[in-house]
Amino acid sequence: MLNNLAHTKDPFAKRDDMSGPYAVYYVLYESVSRKLVEDDPASSDWEASKGMINKGEIATMVLGSWAVEQCREAGATPEDVGYMPFPITEDGKRYASGDGNYSYAINNKATEDNQIAAMVYLKWLLEESTIFVDEGTIPALKSEPLPDSLSEFDGVEIISNNPAIEGEETLFDDVNNESEVGINNNDYPDCEILESALYGTKDLDTLMEEWNAKWSAAQESLGVDVLKY
Repeated sequence: MLNNLAHTKDPFAKRDDMSGPYAVYYVLYESVSRKLVEDDPASSDWEASKGMINKGEIATMVLGSWAVEQCREAGATPEDVGYMPFPITEDGKRYASGDGNYSYAINNKATEDNQIAAMVYLKWLLEESTIFVDEGTIPALKSEPLPDSLSEFDGVEIISNNPAIEGEETLFDDVNNESEVGINNNDYPDCEILESALYGTKDLDTLMEEWNAKWSAAQESLGVDVLKY
């Protein structure tokens, strides 16, 4: 997906089927603009928020599946905490990203005995332990079912970013940095949308036009082939 974005013409433009980046940012912008969020959306307290959603003082948070069990354990009503895919469909189908968090590695400089011990531990961890159920995450084995905490993802296609094609390993980062849009680099893009919606300084279409202009200038500067997906 990110590979395509680097080549996409006007990736932040509004699509007729309300899919793609615009649709995601539309939800953020409208939630703030319509005052459906907290009084001060520019600040947060992570530890306190877990207990607040458990008690029903917060309705919804945008989080990864790793957070579900933490929120359930943060109060007396764990059964009230659910998890759902982002409410956007494309051609009538819903998708969710499923990527790794931390990775395991075995030191190739370790002794043979230690390497064997490490491989046995990883095999047990991935195939026999209850870690994925305990943490409410997608199992490492495709043959294993999703945990109860992800029951709302039944029928949702889980996708992950493909590796970049040879020679374009840094292309998305190059375009992203050159454009100064900064997707996934920091909170600035989201904050720009939040502040515009909060204070009414710019509408979403204006913001997305500015981002597209920056993206196009970066593509041109870097000599990127631009395609319309």
